[in-house]
Amino acid sequence: MIKVAKFQIGQVVKHRIYPFRGVVFDVDPIFDNTDEWYDAIPEEIRPTKDQPFYHLFAENDESEYIAYVSEQNLLEDDTANPLRHPQIDEVFQRDSDGNYVARDTYSH
Repeated sequence: MIKVAKFQIGQVVKHRIYPFRGVVFDVDPIFDNTDEWYDAIPEEIRPTKDQPFYHLFAENDESEYIAYVSEQNLLEDDTANPLRHPQIDEVFQRDSDGNYVARDTYSH
């Protein structure tokens, strides 16, 4: 049975264990990455593959990057602080409430 994703495209989340946060730009209903990537996760914190996995424009204090994170390792980030990842502006715009909203790629 495939779970319904808890987090949505444009939602800001933070990692449950590691000090980074990001905005969701894609969701896989189940794990869809390489076995090599999966096996590199320490066994004691390795998530199951049968849950949503999220693609994030992520950042920590030192850098910005793309992260791939299981649902069980994410929490909602309610700080309302803007993110600085350079690719965010290509995909999202911020509305008047500060939320990230997908840009209309079909503008005429």
